[in-house]
Amino acid sequence: MSDIQAQFSVLKQTAEPKVVDQIERLIDRGEDHELNRINAIDFSRQHGFDEERVISAFLHSARLGLFDLSWNVLCPGCGGVLGAHTTLKALRPDDYHCALCACGYKASVDEAVEVSFTVSPRVRRIAAHDPDSLSVWDYFKQMFWSSGVDFNKESFATLANEVTLDTLELPAGEKATMSLQLPNDFIIVFEPVTHAAHFVDVQGEPTKERQQLAIMYNKVQAPTGTTTLRPGPLRLSLDNQAGVRVLPTVFIAAEALHHLIGKRKPFLTAKRMLSNQTFRDVFKADNLNIDQRLQITSLTFLFTDLKGSTALYERVGDLAAFDLVRAHFHALLEIIASEKGAVVKTIGDAVMATFVKPEDALVAGLRMRSAMEELNKKRGSADLVLKIGIHEGPCLAVMLNERQDYFGRTVNIAARVQSVSMAQEIHITGPVLDAPAVARILEQWSIKPIQKQAALRGIADKMVVYELP
Repeated sequence: MSDIQAQFSVLKQTAEPKVVDQIERLIDRGEDHELNRINAIDFSRQHGFDEERVISAFLHSARLGLFDLSWNVLCPGCGGVLGAHTTLKALRPDDYHCALCACGYKASVDEAVEVSFTVSPRVRRIAAHDPDSLSVWDYFKQMFWSSGVDFNKESFATLANEVTLDTLELPAGEKATMSLQLPNDFIIVFEPVTHAAHFVDVQGEPTKERQQLAIMYNKVQAPTGTTTLRPGPLRLSLDNQAGVRVLPTVFIAAEALHHLIGKRKPFLTAKRMLSNQTFRDVFKADNLNIDQRLQITSLTFLFTDLKGSTALYERVGDLAAFDLVRAHFHALLEIIASEKGAVVKTIGDAVMATFVKPEDALVAGLRMRSAMEELNKKRGSADLVLKIGIHEGPCLAVMLNERQDYFGRTVNIAARVQSVSMAQEIHITGPVLDAPAVARILEQWSIKPIQKQAALRGIADKMVVYELP
């Protein structure tokens, strides 16, 4: 048995075997481009697999060295990769700039950071491992644009043929010229290797005289410039002093271009990765730096606590209470993982968990309550009384006590909302209730929320919360 086969045998012990078989088939038979920046969400949909099982399988594959994991900062406008990082620690707090869109962005982990998987060169060598070997359009597709841009052969052919005036490959240290006929459109001369762009605003009366424009590529990230020219012939002089091969491409920045790069498909976001239990368990070393702060514009927090746990130990004794509390933790952690959540930490008998979507947190909370009722029924008692609070909002991902954690008002409110419960109740806030999928779930469970005014400790104003009886 080869080393690779042995790794797949190990992988099947921790991941879904059917998913592992498909990954092995992809590595063995897939085309080179299919093994670069694999979109785990797209992979699951293509093969009809559960998304969480696919994400878990790729994470375990990366842990074994079969794939390299990448955190790619994306431009929300064009879907271009502005920075590709091998670790979460490398994400910069400052702005990332997209020359193609002439905009700056902070690396919010909500939708602006993609997590992808590329086959390790030790397992199989593909063209993307040597980007200089890629053709112009393969470079654009495999290196510049993210896995969330929904290209197919037809749309990419349209991009190459209908919205592109010209393109060329220019080795380091060389010069070249392009002879173009400028249409009455806005033009972008974009270079995807150095991420340099120059805009040409073509306007006015057409001319037959040849116009001149010179562009130099170097190692300095120069601001995007704009030149005004008239429709007609242009001699574009290009000088490559960047020390690497460059691929200058002239796009017509019309509706067709915006339409082609505007088509998107779901991808694995950093926010979802941070709320994935497998990632938190397997990649503990790939945490944030102690002084790193990542903005998240929306995350759902679920807090639980056992009511009267101290009295429980007094009532049933240490050994019985310990076994009961352990059974309660086992049930909760299993439910959180199965509902696309992750445990941030346990504090005494309390649990703090995160979910990407409010509806996943709500289903987890409802299942937790049912699980406690089942545990009580088996024991013929009502010892386990679980209080649950759920809130959604913006926060910061940080490092606290050598653990990836969360900070901010949203976290504080979620913790306080849990304390409002007096029995087997779930309390949620307005942002959770307002999520469209939450209303459908409450209807399915025949639950009518009861509105309350609550004074939350440490929160200045009273808040409206909703009890789910």
